[in-house]
Amino acid sequence: MIKKVIIILAVLAASAIFAEKAHACTGITLTTTGGATVPARTIEWAGSDIGSQYVIVPRGYVQRSMTPDGDRRGMQFEARYGYVGLAVALPEYVVDGMNEAGLVAGLFYFPNYGGYENYDETKRNATISDFQLVSWILSRFSTVDEVREAIADVHVVAVDKRSSTVHWRVVEPSGKQIVIEIIDGKPVIYDNKIGVLTNSPSFDWHLTNLNNYINLQPGKVESNELGNLSMSSFGGGSGMLGLPGDFTPPSRFVRAAMFQATAPRLESSEATVMQAFHILNNFDIPVGMQFAKGEEIPDVPSATQWTVASDISQRKIYYRTMYNSAVRCIDLGSINFGKVRYQWAPLDEVKKQSVEQIKIKK
Repeated sequence: MIKKVIIILAVLAASAIFAEKAHACTGITLTTTGGATVPARTIEWAGSDIGSQYVIVPRGYVQRSMTPDGDRRGMQFEARYGYVGLAVALPEYVVDGMNEAGLVAGLFYFPNYGGYENYDETKRNATISDFQLVSWILSRFSTVDEVREAIADVHVVAVDKRSSTVHWRVVEPSGKQIVIEIIDGKPVIYDNKIGVLTNSPSFDWHLTNLNNYINLQPGKVESNELGNLSMSSFGGGSGMLGLPGDFTPPSRFVRAAMFQATAPRLESSEATVMQAFHILNNFDIPVGMQFAKGEEIPDVPSATQWTVASDISQRKIYYRTMYNSAVRCIDLGSINFGKVRYQWAPLDEVKKQSVEQIKIKK
């Protein structure tokens, strides 16, 4: 009984994290000249440190989903593929990661849109919590078509109704990717040909909204005449005049789409990973702008808690955090998923920005 109470408290505390401010994530997808795919994304939360950690899950590891009653009585699933996940609050809450087959999956906030099923005790063996769907996807599948087929047979529920609804992006090594949204209790799946994802409204709305920015173009706008007045741009990049600069999901979607589309294709996947980090610098959210005047601002460096990029071709995950912008790497190729033990560790062993001192020659 005591163990069950502890589980209930942990689940509710973790779920409540996602019920307040900064439901923001921005995802892009870059491609090398050779066709290698690099999905990357940010995760935002302005309210507090969300306890981020990486999780190593071996082949054959068995998990059971949490249920709204605060226990682990939902669907049981065994890992066909080993994977590395980035989790928040609890090791079970993997919100992004890659498996040994090269499948990448990620959870993005989707507040005030979509709608899960109500929990039905009689269907608990086919029921999974929204914050464990990424773990299920990574542990069981190698292609987006496999995910597309299997998602129809599971019931996705919220562990805590105070938490935000979410939607998901799934990317395979070929570059093919989908977005999954639960609408009126049923999965709705979109082919994500643009490779971008943010938050609410629904994915199809964002694609329609891009038509409002058909005038945007890279480079410098040519000089023009307005009656007797000659006009010329003040500098490079004037073709992007009108690009929205706020932090709302629609504006971030447009910016991400434009930055991604105009980014030059690079030869190596590692260089492309670094390019993804540079692009996503534009989506770091200062923590103060999330709070109205007079509200107490929490003691965290940024609302953007971490940024991750996955080099699918090399099976490597790269990340940096709000505490330390140094890029770190987990090489899935160096892990024997048949023998490694299940484990997790914080993304930051020391929550402090590393600084390299420059030695000046005498």
